[in-house]
Amino acid sequence: MTENEQSSLILASSPHIVSPVATKQLMANVLIALAPASIFGVFIFGVPALLTIIVAVAAAVLGEACFRRIIKQDIRTKDLSAAVTGLLLALVLPPSTPLWITALGAIFAIVVAKEFFGGLGANVFNPALIGRAVLIMSFPAALTTWQVPGGFGASLSDAVSTATPLNIIKQGGSIPDVAVSLGLNASADYGSVMGTLFFGNHGGCIGETSILLILVGAVYLLITKTIDWRAPAAMIATTALSSLLLGMDPLFTVISGGVVFGAVFMATDYVSAPLTAYGKLVFGFGAGLITVLIRKWGNYPEGVTYGLLIMNAVTPFLNRLLQRKYGFVPKPKGAGK
Repeated sequence: MTENEQSSLILASSPHIVSPVATKQLMANVLIALAPASIFGVFIFGVPALLTIIVAVAAAVLGEACFRRIIKQDIRTKDLSAAVTGLLLALVLPPSTPLWITALGAIFAIVVAKEFFGGLGANVFNPALIGRAVLIMSFPAALTTWQVPGGFGASLSDAVSTATPLNIIKQGGSIPDVAVSLGLNASADYGSVMGTLFFGNHGGCIGETSILLILVGAVYLLITKTIDWRAPAAMIATTALSSLLLGMDPLFTVISGGVVFGAVFMATDYVSAPLTAYGKLVFGFGAGLITVLIRKWGNYPEGVTYGLLIMNAVTPFLNRLLQRKYGFVPKPKGAGK
């Protein structure tokens, strides 16, 4: 071996298969896919939503840069991963969330849930979901106060609190009650109510209301091969089927709350989701089932965050149980007889 060949050796942990697609490109694709839901959220919720997005992204990026400088590691803000985490967190928060709480959640997501575990690629849990879970436990009132859509010119002083469709059903309401909360007549037909929920002009988290625009982002991610279809499809299908078996409205369960957003943008995380095809299917199944069980019997009307985080904890086990074998040689016919 020549001296040049020796100097070109690279020592690194697995995986050893390198893709020509850089992390920055993948993260840019996610940001592009999130753009329609983000713009729509700002359009219907106004200035509070815009400020929440700006603060969350800025806190995530600056939090990562400052922490990595403190521990004397390379600052990697150019890979856009911190920006994606900040935007994801902002989109799963109510637009009325106080900005200091938003910043705290973003910093916790980046520093504790990501950097404490070793940085990008080493975190066990989805950082944005950890940030949201911590905020829900720490500031439940702020994280369950919802704003009526008031248009882009709306400000916090103009905001009017409302119950989300999920809250209404959780409190014993019915579809006519949901119709009234959506600005429709109590006698509005089922299709009108579901259509309003699908297009998204109602109270909720900034980026979760418009199922249509979330699906637009999903199509872009699938076309660019940024995500795999298995986990999202399994999660949505399981949510619908299990809610039907438990006597809940499957369509309402899927298009209200964060099921579709979580399936598209959280269940497809490269680090905290399984690597294998079967693992992705099991992951989606578990996340959907846990979500429905929490919605049915839990105290909190939403269950997507905890369903995904619980399955994040199971991911290492799934990777071992359903691992892909490389270099496997099948036994010749007649062997062992």
